[in-house]
Amino acid sequence: MATKKWAIDPAHSEIRFKIKHLMISNVTGSFNSFEGSAETEEDDFTKGKISFSADVNSIDTGNEQRDGHLKTGDFFETEKYPTVTFSSTKAEAGDDNSFILYGDLTMRGITKNIKLNVEHGGIAKDGYGNNKAGFTVTGKINRKDFGLTWSALTEAGGVMVGDEVKIDCEVQLVQQ
Repeated sequence: MATKKWAIDPAHSEIRFKIKHLMISNVTGSFNSFEGSAETEEDDFTKGKISFSADVNSIDTGNEQRDGHLKTGDFFETEKYPTVTFSSTKAEAGDDNSFILYGDLTMRGITKNIKLNVEHGGIAKDGYGNNKAGFTVTGKINRKDFGLTWSALTEAGGVMVGDEVKIDCEVQLVQQ
């Protein structure tokens, strides 16, 4: 079997997350600077090694003040921990074109094994003759598991920030 190497195409990928604010709505954010790769047997991504990293200083929630707060010691502490990384440990085939991807996620120097749901959209050639593979990646983590424990109470005693973070990514890989 031939080994294939793939790299994230950042122009056609989005790394997003959602978290509850005041427990009544979601705030959506993204990382604008990231990279990743996969090494597969042929086109079988369930038998591949996948890695990813995001520059936490590129966090973007659409609000500069909130983004600045997220970079402080209350949350990501970017001066000490500038990246979020993921490295796959195994994959389990699911229904049709889906699989469950397990891997080690590291934030703030804390590593936890997480589970991600992956839908493989397929492989196609782009207008330049490059092989591209598309994926939708979703999952959930608890931010407190990674030392992101800041919270505040509202005047009415409500929680300012939820604990569950929803991961929602669109990823396009290009064969190297």
